[in-house]
Amino acid sequence: MHRSQLAGFIIDCRTGDIGEAAEFWSSALGLSSVADPRSDATRYRRLEPGPGGLELEVQRVDHESRVHLDIETDNVEAEVGRLEALGAKRVESVHSWVVMEAPTGQRFCVVRAFSKGFDDSARRWE
Repeated sequence: MHRSQLAGFIIDCRTGDIGEAAEFWSSALGLSSVADPRSDATRYRRLEPGPGGLELEVQRVDHESRVHLDIETDNVEAEVGRLEALGAKRVESVHSWVVMEAPTGQRFCVVRAFSKGFDDSARRWE
């Protein structure tokens, strides 16, 4: 048994200046940009929680700019296995998370649980 849920959305930006990208998205969405002590400040910026408490992050990337979602879980390998059984493909493991691709081509990540209230709100999978 493990649990998982939608954690939030990541705005992937191919840019040399993550601060400038975060400033744009902060202003566009009306959400303050906040420092994230868990992450490399040259690659990541968090925005204050969005509607419904969803996490929003601006990330500097080398690939084309896009938006992807994160699924958070208390067992990354179990969730990856569940999603593979549904037809998703593992693309690569990065640090503590796994990049996946849906059967329809969209990329997303499976990450360790971090949201407040995760234990109460996440769905249980047998």
